[in-house]
Amino acid sequence: MSPVRNNSSVRTITHLLLAALLTLSLALMGSSALYGKDKKKDNAAAPEPASPYKDNRKFWETLDLSRIVWPNPPAITRIKYLGYWSGEKFVEKKSEKKKASWMERVSGVATGETVDTKPRWQLVVPNGIAVDSKSLVYIADSKVRAIFIVNTETGDYQMIKNGSDAHFQWPTGLAIDDADRLFVSDSGLHHVLIFDPSHKVESVITEGLYDPGGLAIDSENRQLYVSDAEQDLVLVYDADPPHKLLRKIGKPGTKHTSTEPGEFAKPTGVALDQEGNLYVSDTWNDRIEVFDPDGNFIRAFGKAGDGPGYFARPKGIAIDGDGHVWVADAMQNRVQVFTPEGQLLIWMGGFGTLPGQFQSLVNLTIDKKNRVYTTEQLAGRMQIFQYTNNTQAKAEKERRDLEAKKKADERRVTKTNAGDTKPAGSATNQ
Repeated sequence: MSPVRNNSSVRTITHLLLAALLTLSLALMGSSALYGKDKKKDNAAAPEPASPYKDNRKFWETLDLSRIVWPNPPAITRIKYLGYWSGEKFVEKKSEKKKASWMERVSGVATGETVDTKPRWQLVVPNGIAVDSKSLVYIADSKVRAIFIVNTETGDYQMIKNGSDAHFQWPTGLAIDDADRLFVSDSGLHHVLIFDPSHKVESVITEGLYDPGGLAIDSENRQLYVSDAEQDLVLVYDADPPHKLLRKIGKPGTKHTSTEPGEFAKPTGVALDQEGNLYVSDTWNDRIEVFDPDGNFIRAFGKAGDGPGYFARPKGIAIDGDGHVWVADAMQNRVQVFTPEGQLLIWMGGFGTLPGQFQSLVNLTIDKKNRVYTTEQLAGRMQIFQYTNNTQAKAEKERRDLEAKKKADERRVTKTNAGDTKPAGSATNQ
């Protein structure tokens, strides 16, 4: 028994000595921390308290967006990336610990992080897009069941909400006339809602509709064009009450199998040029069909494939001020620009999240200032581009030509002057 007691005593003494040494070390470290501070650190300004917010804008500020253009320099820029909008806040609140009360400490209740409960409206499944006379951009979000109204200059937005402002089930297409009346197709409710400029429901169109999608307005003739993918039709109505159905373009009952000219298989996007000609994205036939103002078939262009000028489920379509046809390709995630006859001029895109790339590209529109807006559903965002029209491109070419001529003249004068001036002592003795 004694050996055990002796060993226990030794261990006890050893533990006490180690504890004493540890206490002494901590005391020395504490005194060093108190009296041995670096003077440079003392003189340095105290760091600012950590902000509870994380500012993601700093990342975007490091990018030179002005260099994202099509085609690449030194060619004259025809398309320039401007930015994007998703509805998400740039500033996200960090987690904060709140001090526990004595009751929480006694009861053992864990103190959680503070939560910012303010609603965060953002794009989820953006679809149709349109621009009013004030340059406000309207975006139909089929999943949120609302219309976002965005000021792209400030990023501020308002909404036409389901339940409080209107009744939506699956809002799809948008169009705005010259009086800022808003037309919204709802494929879930099989109708088109019309809102007055103050965003109050004015009327509704139901006749002949089953799956309304893309919308286009002929402001001069006051006609509304509505694509119906399920019926393989484009229906034409009076844009004003009582919104009479005027005619149907296409052939119903083909169950999305017809490839005949003038017929459709799941038509989606519709657009009108300055002459009133209609352009339709014949989605399942991977082509664009063109009709005159009376609905007579004119021509078609495009076919299935992944090469330049080919399509894989074209959807959104728009016409710019020069008459070029812009087509959003949903599967290839690219925008292609054609002449009215179908000649490919330029394209941009590819799958991704970088500026100018797309994920499930679905629609696009062009405003009177030549700004191009696209919506993509997997990324849940709208991207914005600036189109350089033919007049602007011609002016830029003339400026470059004049500058090049001026430099050539300066070089010629310099060379001539250098040839006329002879260096001293260059004369030869005869």
